[in-house]
Amino acid sequence: MSNVKTIDTSRLLLRQSNIEDAAFFLELLNSPKWLQFNGDRNVYTIKDAKNYIIERILPQPKQLGFGNYTVLSKIDGIKIGSCGLYNREGVDGVDIGFAFLPTYESLGYAFESAQALLNMGKNKLKLSKISALTTEENLQSQRLIEKLGLKFIKKIKIPNDCETLRLYTITF
Repeated sequence: MSNVKTIDTSRLLLRQSNIEDAAFFLELLNSPKWLQFNGDRNVYTIKDAKNYIIERILPQPKQLGFGNYTVLSKIDGIKIGSCGLYNREGVDGVDIGFAFLPTYESLGYAFESAQALLNMGKNKLKLSKISALTTEENLQSQRLIEKLGLKFIKKIKIPNDCETLRLYTITF
């Protein structure tokens, strides 16, 4: 599987996340919606953020050829969000996920970046299916997932998570 390092869209540059993104991840993982819908990842310092990146983000591109991308605005190069394809325990196949800093929500960036990753998954990685998970309460993510063309399948629980999640999939 080829390792796709960057993806261009009309307004965004998605590049594989790296250790230099530690300050950004410290902010993102402690933003109100991240904490509400994804939970506390115990990332409270730059050192914690670097460890999170090393342990949770960097292994997947090396193993699978895809993973987490930091989303940057093409206008000013500012890191605005995160979007990725993941091999998540408890999910059959590849899972797409996204999170943006509060300032950059509801501006179409999550849709634009997630659509680019779906296209990459289908066309470059030759995936036959991509899934998405969200909580019952995260209506904004549910709307975006459905706008991307994924269909609700069922409610599931994944390992090491007590919350019931909504599973969506799209097949190519």
